[in-house]
Amino acid sequence: MPAKKTDLSEHSQAFVPALKKARIGIAVSEWNKEVTGSMLKGALDVLKKASVKKTNIIIEWVPGSYELPLAAQWLIRYCKADAVICLGSVIQGETRHFEFICQAVANNITQVGTNHNTPVIFGVLTTDTMQQAIERSGGNHGNKGTEAAVAAVQMIALKDKLKDF
Repeated sequence: MPAKKTDLSEHSQAFVPALKKARIGIAVSEWNKEVTGSMLKGALDVLKKASVKKTNIIIEWVPGSYELPLAAQWLIRYCKADAVICLGSVIQGETRHFEFICQAVANNITQVGTNHNTPVIFGVLTTDTMQQAIERSGGNHGNKGTEAAVAAVQMIALKDKLKDF
């Protein structure tokens, strides 16, 4: 049986193309800010490696993960973002609220991306415990913000490549 991979954010720098002209929006949930702040740092590290100008990165904080899809839509519409990274953390509680929030956020993030023909990346942790969220936001299981930024950069590069056909 293969060994369990612990750092889920490992990626080759070869898969992070340079995007000097790209405008990238980042919508970040204030809820569980300890977690989302670490995810934001991971995302910004990737964007720096991809040569995205600081002035082309628009960071907006929203109250919670539920508000991420609308913020993504506004970043596309008003800021002309080439991609939006949505960063949030929803931790299981004792009620079904967790299920409703996670499903709504995932569905609406997908819908915003397809409706606007723009990559909108789901960088939302859905964990059972705060410890799991910490481990996936810069801990021993990597950083979901890093993964989301890599996906955004790769999707912008793919769109640019396909436009040339």
